[in-house]
Amino acid sequence: MKLRLILFALSLLTFLSTWIGGYLYYTSLTSSAVIEAERQAVTRVEIIQKNLSAFLSENIRPVRTLAGMDKLRAALTRPTDETLAGANAILDHFNASLDVDVCYLIDRSGNTIASSNREAPDSFVGKNFGFRPYFKASIQNQPYNYLALGTASGVRGAYYSHPIYGEAPDNPVGIVVIKAAIDQIEKQLDLTDDEIVLVTDPQGVIFISNRRDWLYHLLWELPPAQIADIRTSQQFGDGPWLWTGLTVKGSRYMKNRQGEEYLVHQRDIRNFPGWSVLHLRSAKAISAKVFAPLIRITGPIVLTLCILIGLTVFFLYRKASQEISQRRVAEEALRTSEERYRSLYHNTPAMLHSIDTEGRILSVSDYWVEALGYDRAEVIGRKLTDFYTAESRRHAETVVFPDFFKAGFCKDIPYQFVKKNGEIIDVLLSAISDRDEQGRTIRSLAVSVDVTDRKRAEKALKHAQKKLQQHSRNLERLVKKRTGEITSILKYTPDVVYIKDKTGRYRLINARYEELLGKTDSEVVGRTDYDILPRGVADEFRKSDRRVLETGSPCQVAEQIPHQDGMHTYLSVKFPIFDERGTISGICGISTDITELKKAQDQLRRLSAGIMASQEKERSAIARELHDELGQVLTALRMEAVWMLDRLKNKDPKAALRALTMCELIDKNIEDIRGMAIRLRPGVLDDLGLVDALEWFTGDFEKRTGITCVFEHGPVPEISNTVATAAYRITQEALTNVTRHADATRVTVNLELTDGELELTAEDNGRGFAPETLDDAEGLGLAGMRERASLVGGRLTVTSRPSGGTRVHFTVPIRNTVNGGA
Repeated sequence: MKLRLILFALSLLTFLSTWIGGYLYYTSLTSSAVIEAERQAVTRVEIIQKNLSAFLSENIRPVRTLAGMDKLRAALTRPTDETLAGANAILDHFNASLDVDVCYLIDRSGNTIASSNREAPDSFVGKNFGFRPYFKASIQNQPYNYLALGTASGVRGAYYSHPIYGEAPDNPVGIVVIKAAIDQIEKQLDLTDDEIVLVTDPQGVIFISNRRDWLYHLLWELPPAQIADIRTSQQFGDGPWLWTGLTVKGSRYMKNRQGEEYLVHQRDIRNFPGWSVLHLRSAKAISAKVFAPLIRITGPIVLTLCILIGLTVFFLYRKASQEISQRRVAEEALRTSEERYRSLYHNTPAMLHSIDTEGRILSVSDYWVEALGYDRAEVIGRKLTDFYTAESRRHAETVVFPDFFKAGFCKDIPYQFVKKNGEIIDVLLSAISDRDEQGRTIRSLAVSVDVTDRKRAEKALKHAQKKLQQHSRNLERLVKKRTGEITSILKYTPDVVYIKDKTGRYRLINARYEELLGKTDSEVVGRTDYDILPRGVADEFRKSDRRVLETGSPCQVAEQIPHQDGMHTYLSVKFPIFDERGTISGICGISTDITELKKAQDQLRRLSAGIMASQEKERSAIARELHDELGQVLTALRMEAVWMLDRLKNKDPKAALRALTMCELIDKNIEDIRGMAIRLRPGVLDDLGLVDALEWFTGDFEKRTGITCVFEHGPVPEISNTVATAAYRITQEALTNVTRHADATRVTVNLELTDGELELTAEDNGRGFAPETLDDAEGLGLAGMRERASLVGGRLTVTSRPSGGTRVHFTVPIRNTVNGGA
């Protein structure tokens, strides 16, 4: 009877096992198929993404190389037939070498001036692509990659653009573009019938796909406003952009209008922000892979189950002997387990112990006795609290032990053990109780963790925190002190001080500015210059503010601020304020009233102008006297000497020779007097103008000194006498310095008109000097030149370095005034 029951139970168990096993097998097979399909899909989409990224990025470096070609730069800066032919040759070479669709060159206005398809019916030459995003980005110094449908060719392409720079490294003169066709990508996808690959832009427009009927369709529905934006961009033609009907189902699937589901994986395309590649695989194809193996394997499984049932019945008769063998094996395993437990208990690097309900030690681990320095015989049978400090003993006996034997566990109880050598260590003790069949606690199993080092570290940390708090308080006091000092400076300084944010709104003004405006700080903060100052003054303030924000550097400007007694001139120093990330967050300005100083400077300038004008008049008067008076006297003497020569040459040869010598001496004096008169005030300057005067002076300078002097000039209009005189005297002083100090062999003087300013440059190849080493006496010549430049509203700069020559540069704005002063 017992054997029949066992056989029935075994048969029933076999049936249930077979059914459950089949179900689990089918579930496992389905799950494995889905996991394998996902793994394959992930691999496929990563391979496709890498191939697409590589294909779409292969022309980034070539377009950068193409942008550095001098012939393309020349075609943009000097568009002649010759330079355009050179640019076309370069574009043809790159087009053939890269095997791309077309290479073309666009100027700053967006017009195509050269292209490798210039002979084709759909030539780009003459077409304007200024509306394209790649042109707008590159002309603003940003290389750009762009996928779009060609507006001229109607062919899909990948566009790669790069700025081309002229003389200024941050000011593009045009861009160069490489366009590669997209058709080859779809041919190389090599996909199965149940796979779909889509490449979409950030708005979901399908641009590349092995489903040709989905090209230029939308991955999801878009509102009319977004579709209007797509049409405006002309990136994908004229539309329409229909919806594919795909909807999202869960986190990994999409469903079409017919209800067919697809497993979806998506990856971003490198170098094309917002563009993605999607891999879709039919869920039906994945499920089909589950049923085929199931049918193929079902037959062998049924046969195997039958064999197993027969074998099971046979083994039932051997059950008794097997039970005995199993019991022996279990007893042996128990002994092995106990030995393993003892080995772990004694050899683990932790303080383990066990006590009874009276607190006496039943066992300790080897690490326990080693850590405390005792022998095992010295501790077994003794109370655990005998090894505690007095305070830990009292806490254990009154609090911990009663709670432990009641609850059956404790965790992280802080104790202090006393080692055999008297040293005290800190531990955290955790324990559980071992109970008998009636649930009564018979002993504990506890582990103690030595935390002495951690206690010391915590103590050191607390000490460090205390010092840090003290340091923070000291720092706060110092900050408060410095804040008070700065507040006092802002309050009592006679200068105007203010702080603005990047938009020009005031964040702080000092007491002087409040007094000047007649407003308090609270009334000004948050407002702009246009809210509190006249518009003209506010325009000047904002102009200098923008210069500081754009350059990131301090600047010094003269500004006009209205007072009750009229406009005052302020010398303002403005500088940027940076935040903790190094970004400009605002502007600080400090303005000093220089109205009286400005008046004094103007008076001094007028005085200097009067002195120089008097000098020029005196020079002219002396020159006239030398030429008219002394020149005429010398001419009369020469005529008398010639008369004497004619009378004496036949009568008294010696006297005739003396007369001839007198003639030569008089001629030399006449020439010297003429030169002195011209150098004092050359008539050519008054009669013919500055260009002729400088041409005569540089020629005379070369003849007198033997130093090669080259005078170059461009077209110069008629200018005022004052400016002409200043330019002439500056040149005269510069060349005089070359003669005295430069030890030069060549001087170049250049005069030209540039952007409404007259520019005069005198440059030598002499030994140069360090301007800061000149004393007052040596620098008088430079000071005089600067004074003359300042009096006519110009600027004079002198640059020099030892053994590097000297360059004197004078610039002055030219007004349409002549012969009447500047």
